[in-house]
Amino acid sequence: MPDDLLMPGQRIARGVSRLLRSHDFACLEEVVPKPGLRVDVMALGPKGEIWVVECKSSRADYQSDRKWQGYLEWCDRFFWAVPPDFPSEILPVGDGAGLIVADDYGGEIVTMPGETPLAGARRKALTLKFARMAALRHHALRDPGPL
Repeated sequence: MPDDLLMPGQRIARGVSRLLRSHDFACLEEVVPKPGLRVDVMALGPKGEIWVVECKSSRADYQSDRKWQGYLEWCDRFFWAVPPDFPSEILPVGDGAGLIVADDYGGEIVTMPGETPLAGARRKALTLKFARMAALRHHALRDPGPL
C-alpha cells in the first residue's frame, strides 16, 4: 500500500513490525484474539512467545482507548508504540507495559516490560489462530477471487 494511504497508526505498526522482525518475531496487524478486542500488532517469537503492541499516534488516540488492559491476558509482554514526538510520560509504562518508539520505517524498544507467561492452553490457541490468520492472509494475496 502506498505510504500516503496509510493512517498514522498503520505507519507506526509498520515500523514496529520492522523492528520486531529484526528480533526474529513474525508479526500480524489487526488481530482479534476474542470478539470486541482488536490488537494493533501481535508478534510471535522464535520460542513461541507472544507480544502485543498497541499503537498510539496522538494523545487523543491514547485517551480514547478504554480497553487496553484487556490485551494483557492475551500476551506474554505488552507494549505501547508511539511516534518520537508523543508525550510518553502519559503512558502507564512499567512492569505490565513496555514502550516502543517507532516511525514509518523502524523503531526502538525503550522500556522492556516484565514477562507474564500465558497459560499453555491459551498460548496453543493463540498460536494456532496466528498461524491460520497468516496463512489465510497469504492465500488471499495469491488468490483474491471468491471462494
